[in-house]
Amino acid sequence: MSDLPRLALSVRQPSAWAIIHGGKIIENRSLGSIRAGRMVPGPICIHAATGMKEDEYRYLHWRFAQAGATCPRPDDLVRGAIIGTVDVVEIITESDSPWFGGEAGLLLENPRPIDPIPASGALGYFEWSPGGEIAPPKPWMIRFGHAEGATGDLFPDAPPAYKTPPKKPWG
Repeated sequence: MSDLPRLALSVRQPSAWAIIHGGKIIENRSLGSIRAGRMVPGPICIHAATGMKEDEYRYLHWRFAQAGATCPRPDDLVRGAIIGTVDVVEIITESDSPWFGGEAGLLLENPRPIDPIPASGALGYFEWSPGGEIAPPKPWMIRFGHAEGATGDLFPDAPPAYKTPPKKPWG
């Protein structure tokens, strides 16, 4: 643990998973949040935030599939912990990458997963320390993808299918 960067960035799931495991090379942020969070190039830890809403998960689950990444079920995603490290190599304001979708972003390289270390998060870059517990799954996470009142799913490991793209939950 002593070789991990002292600074971390808290990212909501499933985006934190996608950065470390799914090939997500850009973490989108506003220029204001990059400035306010003192975000600069260099090595950082990725902290999986405790918050994760169902509408956000559904949209990102669908969106990541468009970029070729199949994220785990919501109840399998670690929350409330440092889950890996990454190198921020540049602050960008444009990109052709399917991962770019905002005003600005952090261009990421060299994702390295680690065994989760429970820790509290904060806004912007923050100095992290171990402590607390990994967040338990919420009821919606456990139910996700299972039909209401079903006595058994025919294909329990199949990802949810979307007839139409889920609505983007933020502006």
